[in-house]
Amino acid sequence: MKRTIQNERGMALALAIVALVIVGALIAGAFFAGTQEQRVGENSRYSQRSFGVAEGAANYIIGHWDPQVFNSRGFYPTDSVKIPTVGADTVSPSHTGRYAGYVYRLNQEQYLIDITGQDSTSVGGGAAFVRRGAGGRERIGLLARIKPLVVDIRASLTSGRGDALSGNAAISGYDHTPTGWTTCSALDSIGNAKAGIRTDTSMAVSSGGNSSIVGTPPVIKDPNITDSTFTKYGDVNYSQLVARATINLVGTNFSNSIGPVLTNGQCDRSVTTNWGDGVNPGQPCGSYFPIVHISGDANINGVQGQGILLVDGSLTVQGGFQWFGITIVRGTLKTAGGGSADAHFWGATMVQDSTVVGNNTLTGHANILYSKCAVVKALDQTGVVALMRSRGWVQLY
Repeated sequence: MKRTIQNERGMALALAIVALVIVGALIAGAFFAGTQEQRVGENSRYSQRSFGVAEGAANYIIGHWDPQVFNSRGFYPTDSVKIPTVGADTVSPSHTGRYAGYVYRLNQEQYLIDITGQDSTSVGGGAAFVRRGAGGRERIGLLARIKPLVVDIRASLTSGRGDALSGNAAISGYDHTPTGWTTCSALDSIGNAKAGIRTDTSMAVSSGGNSSIVGTPPVIKDPNITDSTFTKYGDVNYSQLVARATINLVGTNFSNSIGPVLTNGQCDRSVTTNWGDGVNPGQPCGSYFPIVHISGDANINGVQGQGILLVDGSLTVQGGFQWFGITIVRGTLKTAGGGSADAHFWGATMVQDSTVVGNNTLTGHANILYSKCAVVKALDQTGVVALMRSRGWVQLY
């Protein structure tokens, strides 16, 4: 007969131990899974915050674009602009991290903004940061392009009143390349020439001596010319353009003080009478195209400048002063050549002539020549940027 052990004392302890081990394993597994889930969530949060820092920083750069810092750089890969331009990483506009990167100029109009954002938490709202956990980084690239002013240029000279030429003055609506400029595209054909002068229908244009007006047609009288022709440039008005000015000056007699200035071989842009070097485009100031704003009347007697010239009052030019780009004068324009020296305006000239009674007087060796190259360079070098409408950004690794 088989004998069965009846004494089962101690089994409860064994079962309890087994149950504790199983329950402990389940709890440990749950804690491990929860911890991993928390870490994944934290990393996702850090990554999203870092992405937000990078995206916000890139949009901040676009919104606070400085043409004098970015627009005169060489094309990639020969040149770039480090962000920030000085110091270490910059605190993000949202104060949730810091960022750094580069701006690359891809061609005449397009830029790549390469920004890396890092998530971090500020201490007491200051600039010092401590990182929680492993932190995070995200790198994005934004494509932006120059958004130039929409200037109503249909003639070499656009004026709101009449114009009188004498001496050897010449106005030409045919496309010209400024002397020494080697990076311009082909000239517009004669069939695509601008008018020499565009003015209001009720205004007279007279010429005497050896003066000449050429273009297609030489003179066009346009009933659509209004004050807005001289003060509206697409979605930008004159006041907004003045707010963008690189140099602000009070109208005076500038004598011969206008001209490029070099300090230690570099173009010194801090000098307010340095308006660039259009005569010598290969020199250090050849890439400097400022927006120069003069409040009141101005008298200039040499030397040269380039970019966009804004004059609130009237402008009198004597001697051989040369300007390359766009000139917008709210009052009258008077020029007088200095002997054999020509007073040149290369690009496009617009004279509202609505606040001062009188005609624009162009005498002596005074040439106003249309130049597509000078206009395009002035607009590209002084324009702000906007994000590309499609495929404007990409995540970089």
